[in-house]
Amino acid sequence: MHVVEVTANSLRYADAPPEAAPADGFVWIYLDRADLSAHAGMLQQTAQRLGGSALLDLHLADLMSEMHPSNYDATSIYDIVIFRRLASLAEVQRDALPGDAPASDIFARIASHPVGFAIFDKLLISVHSAGCLTAQTFIERLLADAKLSVDTSAAARNRVPQSTVDLVLRMVNSMVDGYLELRKDLTAAMERVQRDLLSPRPRRSAWRDVIHARRRLQLLEDLCEEQQDAMQEWLDTLRELPLSAYAADPALAQSRRDQLVARARDVIEHIDRVLHHTHRLEQSAEAAVQIHFGAQGQRTNDIMRTLTAVTAIFLPLNLFTGFFGMNFEHLPLIHSTEGMWAALALLVLLAVVILVLFWRRGYITRSKK
Repeated sequence: MHVVEVTANSLRYADAPPEAAPADGFVWIYLDRADLSAHAGMLQQTAQRLGGSALLDLHLADLMSEMHPSNYDATSIYDIVIFRRLASLAEVQRDALPGDAPASDIFARIASHPVGFAIFDKLLISVHSAGCLTAQTFIERLLADAKLSVDTSAAARNRVPQSTVDLVLRMVNSMVDGYLELRKDLTAAMERVQRDLLSPRPRRSAWRDVIHARRRLQLLEDLCEEQQDAMQEWLDTLRELPLSAYAADPALAQSRRDQLVARARDVIEHIDRVLHHTHRLEQSAEAAVQIHFGAQGQRTNDIMRTLTAVTAIFLPLNLFTGFFGMNFEHLPLIHSTEGMWAALALLVLLAVVILVLFWRRGYITRSKK
């Protein structure tokens, strides 16, 4: 568990939650989900002391759940935001089951883990999966040149979050950026799947790859829709709060609310971009399937047309040979020494004439590789 005191111009690590929140800032506590049960009692006391209310048992259970979808809930004292971030490559490899696609498969990267936030006015509690670097990466990126310790404050920076809501929105935005960065790789992977499926001789695994890609894209679509709903509900709450909830000074309160609303809208817009890109990839996959079936139907038609033309060529030849094979005493050319050669020449001529006729009409064409 880590405790960070955030003031107007600095961040400082602490050994334990303070007795009171900074007058010009707030306290941020982040910990792994596996440690939440062990620290639940202390967190409830801290929430009561710094936030004004302990967490409801239902919300505490939501923060402990690894399977909880993206969601927003609120009480009169605090808000609960759960946002599913993109799993890292190490997490995909760790969570893979026998028979799953290898972690090198970009579609296998569409896996997520929840990050839970309990948001008070002067206290923020964030719960992360084991190995999640969201909180630490945010601090390192924000204050890359600042030395953080128990006794030393960080250098003042104008990018320090001004409130708990501001900090959560920044971290959520960084998590959404992970989905945005995935789009280019997903597009390249989908193009490879399409090429395999539409090749003249597709690999045996081509259909399996298409089904796997469509299933993972549907998962990504569901993730984005849940994120979108949660962020939209939170944005509506931010808009409905009175100005006095942001600051005592009306001008400062209006500025802070506008800034938070703009940041929330930016997060929703980023989620929309990922969702729209997912829809395009799904449509591309569906189009590839339809083109594949169309190409297969065209190949079948070409084969049937060729077979029909060959049958039509040999049909009159069979009729000719059947006629001379009848058991009659008097038939033309039967007793002639040149009859066999004349009949053979007539058969060849008849076959060539029909072949040329079919060729000119396009019934028989040269296959294109």
